[in-house]
Amino acid sequence: MARIPGGSFLMGTADLSGFPDDGEGPVREVRLNTFLMDRHAVTNARFRDFVRDTHYRTEAEMFGWSYVFRLLVPPYLRRELQGRGETVLGLEWWYRVHGANWRHPYGPQSNIRNSPDLPVVHISHRDARAYCDWTGARLPTEAEWECAARGGLVQKTYAWGDELTPGGRHCCNIWQGTFPDINTAEDGYVGPAPVFTFEPNGYGLYNMAGNVWEWCHDWWSATHHQTGPRDNPTGPAESTGRRVMKGGSYLCHHSYCNRYRVAARTSNTPDSSTGNLGFRCVRDVAEDVA
Repeated sequence: MARIPGGSFLMGTADLSGFPDDGEGPVREVRLNTFLMDRHAVTNARFRDFVRDTHYRTEAEMFGWSYVFRLLVPPYLRRELQGRGETVLGLEWWYRVHGANWRHPYGPQSNIRNSPDLPVVHISHRDARAYCDWTGARLPTEAEWECAARGGLVQKTYAWGDELTPGGRHCCNIWQGTFPDINTAEDGYVGPAPVFTFEPNGYGLYNMAGNVWEWCHDWWSATHHQTGPRDNPTGPAESTGRRVMKGGSYLCHHSYCNRYRVAARTSNTPDSSTGNLGFRCVRDVAEDVA
């Protein structure tokens, strides 16, 4: 884990080129206690250790299916699913694949045998919290996640600065090409990348942009943070039916969802699982706010 120093930071953005309706702004000063955060998303190997020790079953396993991006679905299965209408209306690039789960990320014929260092996916909020409980950790609050992602930089667009590809160098795993049909994979990946891919940010954290979305503790609200607490905020006190996700994924593209920006945010229902959704953990430390 990396130590994230306590103190104040500027959260949010005043940039209106993103998704203002998501509640990305306003910029506000937030104070946090020092905490520790996983340097990378939880991997297939680590989640497998958890399951072997606890015999835990994920929600995708109990439901019997999860969502897989169409280019990652095997062609034979893609044709079958198209014929049965197993897509999401308006988001037809998502296929409802029976047998898809953390063990079988692209469908029942796939496995994680050769991908121990990929981030575990098809993880619901409940699944992530169960893993955290096993390790004695917890999910980060949205404020903690954003502070950590900034890596000590002040009001930069990305975890490494204001330029997406400085000097032509790719700093994260997102979509290149024409979404959702053509991914030129100029960053080297069509799907998830190993968790240590790309340079870490200023706090030594990997893939705080792109690769896979990461669950946060907070219930979702687009307005609560405008009037809510600014010291160690934890989001709305009562359920809003959705939980915050941060960081974007390998499917994000400037034409569709440029939520790989540090201040960007979105949400999903806690029982949701997809092939681009994972998590990392944090721990408290016995130290006062600086």
